[in-house]
Amino acid sequence: MHLEIVSPEQIILSDEVKSVSVPGISGEFQILDNHAPVVSVLKKGSIKLDSSVTLPKGSKDQFYKEDSKLYFDISGGVIELKDNKVVILID
Repeated sequence: MHLEIVSPEQIILSDEVKSVSVPGISGEFQILDNHAPVVSVLKKGSIKLDSSVTLPKGSKDQFYKEDSKLYFDISGGVIELKDNKVVILID
């Protein structure tokens, strides 16, 4: 599935991923290929990605790796998933 992480200033990531976990307001949840459509508000926490993602040079320093996962900290945002395309708008 395709993932985009977008801030008001830039597109932080636009790449294919196997899975993504996000901090929803009711708890963390994971999205895999062919997941049902979702729209949710996100709270402060970390977006977790599988380590096979190729990070763009301009955003590489915003991610950190731990236990074979890539993490990106957010203060909140919104996620939308439709037709295997995930868009995360962050604050």
